[in-house]
Amino acid sequence: MIFKAVGEGRPYPDHGLTTPAQWADVPPRQVRLDLLVTTKRTLDLEALLAEDSTFYGDLFAHVVEYKGIMYLEDGLHRAVRAALQQRALLHARVLVLT
Repeated sequence: MIFKAVGEGRPYPDHGLTTPAQWADVPPRQVRLDLLVTTKRTLDLEALLAEDSTFYGDLFAHVVEYKGIMYLEDGLHRAVRAALQQRALLHARVLVLT
């Protein structure tokens, strides 16, 4: 199994970070793929296969940690690409909500 679970939607409160500039203040770190719960059930295959998929966005995936669970909010294509390359870790910005 790649992820801890496949979810649908965001089960955590709104954190207010809506722009890449706001997320840029959250330092990146490595996160194990098998600890992540996705917030999307579907993957845009075009985003997965695009060579420039990070050109217009953040280089790092966005993860929200809430009540001890890490939710992959943005960057599902990056996580799947990492899994296809047999990597167990993903570089992500992790926002911890209390």
